[in-house]
Amino acid sequence: MWHSSRSETEPTSVPATEPARVRPTVLVIAATDSSGGAGLVRDVRVLGDFSIDAVCAVTAVTAQSDSRVCAVHHVPPEVIRAQIVAAFETRRVKAIKIGMLGTRATVEAIVESLPPGASIPIVLDPVLVSSSGGVLLDADGCAAMREKLFPRATLVTPNVPEVAALLGENVATRERELIEQAQSLLALGPQAVLLKGGHMSGEQAVDLLISGNNNLQRMASARLRATSRGTGCTLASAITAGLASGLALFEACQQAKRHVVEMLSRQS
Repeated sequence: MWHSSRSETEPTSVPATEPARVRPTVLVIAATDSSGGAGLVRDVRVLGDFSIDAVCAVTAVTAQSDSRVCAVHHVPPEVIRAQIVAAFETRRVKAIKIGMLGTRATVEAIVESLPPGASIPIVLDPVLVSSSGGVLLDADGCAAMREKLFPRATLVTPNVPEVAALLGENVATRERELIEQAQSLLALGPQAVLLKGGHMSGEQAVDLLISGNNNLQRMASARLRATSRGTGCTLASAITAGLASGLALFEACQQAKRHVVEMLSRQS
């Protein structure tokens, strides 16, 4: 089933006699990137673009440039747990964005620290390798993510090579293959999968949102020549911002895709 609905939100003014509205807060669980091109720096910047506040739990400290990963220091699991607990004590968290994990111990620390149930939307960006090819999640950590975090996720946002790696399959070259892979990923437990089509060919960049009962929604935009590090972080953070603001999932994905397209358009 194909959908092409669109939702726009219009800003509204607040009368001077009313108190200012509290900005929603997102918990970002991710690694730092010393270059500022991806990771926590990018996440917080994007959330700010949507007037969303952030509290953070750092999973790893990375030394990166635009061309390589120089070093990675994984934060001890007990410190990750303490950060998440402190974040929930500090602010009312409306949504959670999870990025680079690194190891099984990190995955387990996060799962143990998340609130029970599915009351808070969770967007999981399965970061496996850096743009330059550096491995950012080992095989044991990847298995733990599929087993323990996917069932907690509202949305998982892999690109074409990532979905193939997560399933241990060949990289898809046709949309029908992508849909089948997204369905296989959905069977691992997340409520929805957004398969990013930026690595495919063609005049349009098509993203596929597949949710329960194999409901398929398609988002297309003109393919731009510009490339940028951190586009995956940007998209996932923008989706999380939409969910924290109360948008439905498809509307949040549409808004986030427009944000990424606008960002890349400025660079082309």
